[in-house]
Amino acid sequence: MKISNETKIGALTVIAITILVLGYSFLKGNDVFSGSNKFYAVYNSVEGLGVSKPVLVNGFQIGRISKMELQPDGHTIVEFKIEEKYDIPNNTLAKLESTDLLGSKAIVFELGNSKILAENKDTLKADIQGSLAESLQPIQKKAEMLITKLDSSLAAINKILNPNFQKNVDRSFMSIANSLQTLEGVTKKIDNLVGTQTKHIDVILSNAEVVSSNLKTSTGHINGMATNVEKISNDIAASNIKNTLDNANKAMADLQATIANINSTKGTLGLLMNDDKVYKNMDAATNSLNNLLLDLKAHPKRYVSFSVFGGKKD
Repeated sequence: MKISNETKIGALTVIAITILVLGYSFLKGNDVFSGSNKFYAVYNSVEGLGVSKPVLVNGFQIGRISKMELQPDGHTIVEFKIEEKYDIPNNTLAKLESTDLLGSKAIVFELGNSKILAENKDTLKADIQGSLAESLQPIQKKAEMLITKLDSSLAAINKILNPNFQKNVDRSFMSIANSLQTLEGVTKKIDNLVGTQTKHIDVILSNAEVVSSNLKTSTGHINGMATNVEKISNDIAASNIKNTLDNANKAMADLQATIANINSTKGTLGLLMNDDKVYKNMDAATNSLNNLLLDLKAHPKRYVSFSVFGGKKD
């Protein structure tokens, strides 16, 4: 049986339309070859999100977004189609996350730990994570600050590399070179001086060696003297210095008491030194005694009368 061209064209047209419908349905997130469960989540903002965007778990795709509806209060209900072979706990969190720096979004399921599974057409908890661009804002600010500092550094380097600065640097290097040449000349002169004075230096070193030897010999004498001093110190320490000092202190105390008695009006010596009457009486007695002695010398017979033969007195 021969198939006409019209039949072939019709069959191809049906097949193409079927493929087109299936492709459109697939792009919308409808899986036409396997069963799926529907889940929902409500978001305040769905910027960057669209139908047929993937639903991921740890980077693995388990479904697609099949529908999005804006509510009168401004919230958006998002419908997910998840393959039936994947179990979704009822405390799973549906997070709206960025997938690239351009702002593209995807739904990432953070599976919960509940043993109760979410059923078809259940509503999951929703969460919105900031975009990568927002998370990179602190890095952008730091980069801008770094660029500003780099610009200032480049300006400073440019200022350093100007012709005047280069001339000054060249002059500085020339001055350093001249100083090094002068230092080299001085070093040569010192070498020559040392060469000519080698004999004197040898004599000085010999004298220093002799002095060191004498000092070594003197060290023995010094050690002997130190030993003698130590012995004398030990002898002094061993002697009865304490008793001697105590006796000296006692003698000083007695002397101080005697001086105190002399200064007071007690006793003959104290009265003699402090009382004018005693002094005057003693002076008068001394004068009387002196006159008596003079008279005795001038007229001894008045006071002494004797006779060898026992004659009578005058």
